[in-house]
Amino acid sequence: MDKQVTPYKGSELGKKEQVAQMFDNISNNYDGLNRVISFGIDVSWRKKVVKLIGENNPKTILDIATGTGDLAMMMTKLNPEKIVGLDISAGMLEVGKQKIKKAGFDNKIDMVIGDSENIPFKDNTFDAITVSFGVRNFENLDKGLKEILRVLKPNGKFVILETSNPTKFPFKQLYKLHTQVFLPIIGKLFSKDKVAYSYLSESANSFPYGEAFNNILRKNGFKNVNSLPVTFGVASIYTSTK
Repeated sequence: MDKQVTPYKGSELGKKEQVAQMFDNISNNYDGLNRVISFGIDVSWRKKVVKLIGENNPKTILDIATGTGDLAMMMTKLNPEKIVGLDISAGMLEVGKQKIKKAGFDNKIDMVIGDSENIPFKDNTFDAITVSFGVRNFENLDKGLKEILRVLKPNGKFVILETSNPTKFPFKQLYKLHTQVFLPIIGKLFSKDKVAYSYLSESANSFPYGEAFNNILRKNGFKNVNSLPVTFGVASIYTSTK
């Protein structure tokens, strides 16, 4: 990215602190709005992530930028020994903890507040690591990826689900209309934080995707890097190993 996109332009806070504040503000209605904005398609994308992670039968999984724990809960079907959900937003984690308790996954998932650029675990801790719609919120992308590589076990799998930009007509034009017009309007109408969904749109449109992001992963030490566009390219799933 040529410039760093932040939620609150003019704020004296760094991106990390702004992102935490923003997600705290929208945590209570994030799940509902997310389903509306994505038309529920994001659930099928997460299922693909779970399938890819399950190929290695991981016993320990770290889900970074776990938010309210949707992906973490879906990965319980893989029957790992432990899943850790890490997020910088206490508000999102609190919503997630309530969902996890209600679903009966308390003994399977630990929700931990923490920073992707300073992950509170030892080297070579996890068999698999996931990030869904979170890497574009990293303040320092390279530092965050190097930290992920550090706590991933050798031969461990890293899977990212992130927005990308369609390149073919008419999906390119429809996606631009959706992210630049529809998404901010819905956010302003129904969200407590009026700028949050404008930030989510802007950050999605400016983040590197496809081969550009593959190269960033390779630069930071990941091997066997591949990207899979989904739903006409509005999102991509990236897989890599240590």
